[in-house]
Amino acid sequence: MGLHRERRPASWRTAETCDLVPLLAEDGPALLIDCLSLWLTHAMDEVGAWDDGAWADGGEKALRERTAELVAAVRATRRTVVAVTNEVGSGVVPATASGRRFRDELGRLNASFADECEQVLLVVAGQALVLRG
Repeated sequence: MGLHRERRPASWRTAETCDLVPLLAEDGPALLIDCLSLWLTHAMDEVGAWDDGAWADGGEKALRERTAELVAAVRATRRTVVAVTNEVGSGVVPATASGRRFRDELGRLNASFADECEQVLLVVAGQALVLRG
């Protein structure tokens, strides 16, 4: 067990899943999503979004539908939600088309998700900067 799990209160329940919509739909205690980048990687795997052919042949549409479903679930949830994500758009431009696609899609997901949040923080060098809140 990692140190991050050892620090959690004993009352916390861990669900290792990328199927977030049902978790957001149920009533319950606060939900920590760690992390949206992993959710996107999983979703891109499932729709074949890494491959240019699959992307053009319905992968883009399928990914956008999954993202819209997740954002709608966040909008509708009654739970307190804390979501962690990465901000990969401020670094080096990826050398591959799939890397650039991931960077762009994560930026879209982060912006859409953040639009549904009351408070948005950017953590840099251990410092939390309030973007909204």
